[in-house]
Amino acid sequence: MLLTYQDYEESTEATADFVKKAISQYQSSELYKMACIAYDYNHQRNTTINTFKKIMRKVNGQAILDPTAANNQIASNFFRRLNVQRCTYSLGNGVSFSKDGIKERFGKKFDTVLQRAGYNALIYGVSYLYIAEKVYDFNATCFLPLLDEHTSDLRAGVHFWKLAPDKPLVAEFYEKSGISRFCEDKYGNFAEYEPKEAYVKKVQRTEAFGEEVVGESNYPSIPVVPLWGSELHQSTLVGMRAAIDAYDLTRSGFANDLEDCAQIYWLVENYGGMQDDDLRKFLDKLKFLHIANANTGDGGKIAPYTQEIPYNARKIFLDDIRSGIYEDYGGLDVHTMAAGATNDHIDAAYQPLDENADDFEAQIIECVQKLGSILGIDEDDCVPLFKRNRISNQKEQVEMLVMEAEWLDEETILSKLPNVTVDEIPEILKRKAAEDAEKVPLTDTLNGENPVEKVDNGTISSEV
Repeated sequence: MLLTYQDYEESTEATADFVKKAISQYQSSELYKMACIAYDYNHQRNTTINTFKKIMRKVNGQAILDPTAANNQIASNFFRRLNVQRCTYSLGNGVSFSKDGIKERFGKKFDTVLQRAGYNALIYGVSYLYIAEKVYDFNATCFLPLLDEHTSDLRAGVHFWKLAPDKPLVAEFYEKSGISRFCEDKYGNFAEYEPKEAYVKKVQRTEAFGEEVVGESNYPSIPVVPLWGSELHQSTLVGMRAAIDAYDLTRSGFANDLEDCAQIYWLVENYGGMQDDDLRKFLDKLKFLHIANANTGDGGKIAPYTQEIPYNARKIFLDDIRSGIYEDYGGLDVHTMAAGATNDHIDAAYQPLDENADDFEAQIIECVQKLGSILGIDEDDCVPLFKRNRISNQKEQVEMLVMEAEWLDEETILSKLPNVTVDEIPEILKRKAAEDAEKVPLTDTLNGENPVEKVDNGTISSEV
């Protein structure tokens, strides 16, 4: 059960005790457990095949672990691969705003932080952006929300972490009134180690005292905003996990069969008197000399046998699962695109990715606008613009732009060029304007002479 902001308001226990209880309950919730599973899959650790054990049954029916069976655990990388694709498709080129100076309000490296937060939102279902002097991001494995029971708005939250299992639990409690910090001591007591402080500090620098805090203030609301990965508000692993498990188990099972089944084995007839050690020596000699004696007069015989592992059926099954994963996720499988494809074919292949990107970008826009409102930025000025990172027939795209150039301004042309990023456009326009200014003469010339300008009754005329 997740605690809410109303639970915090109605609690009579100390804030430190409530925070520790909230962390404990959050770690027992399905949201946190799913986030931990998504963390493992994101790091190519398939929890299903990693915990898969082969068993054998004794004569009495008792199940025991089979110590002789191969247990290869081959994990695929579909989960990370597809989420990287969806995230970088929208955020790989950063974002821009229609009005100058807006992006700088969010601090340095905003594009990097937003891309990381967007990726975490896809992996875990949600990430949280915290704005101070710049924007920070927390994922669902280290941040618990305290939601309002009536509006579902984020009213408070706890950022918590442990550097190692034997290290103390540390937490930061975010409220509208400020931020409090807690930590476990060596005896396991959880207590506040720094008094509550405001989010915004006014710092004055003097030669005598250096930096000194001369004033504090807070934002109109808690400066933490959730960023959801989609309208579903859930990890992209939901629904995809079963298909990934089936793919990994099939591929691992094929490797196990190759290991368990010898490619060549020998059937030795009429040698019942040989013990295990004798058979091993006989096999070693056979491998070394590649020849053996068989007393055929007494019925002795040595026959080699090979065993073929079924391959084609598994290959077809793996290919079907792979294409199904890409189709259900809405990803772009580049193996389905023919070389030299036209932009029409490329656009058709991108259609599923475009549809999911629209949903993803809608969540980003809403999140950035909420961050902007905390900083006092008008909502209309705080709409991020995306330049999707996609493969295209660049020659065909540039040729089309050349045909349309006479009806477009320079900034629009640059924004549509496939090899120019959004952040490069202002600098290109600035340099081009400087070059054009150098080409314009300061004075007109006539027959190699400069005119003399005269001002007469408010009019300007030129004489030679």
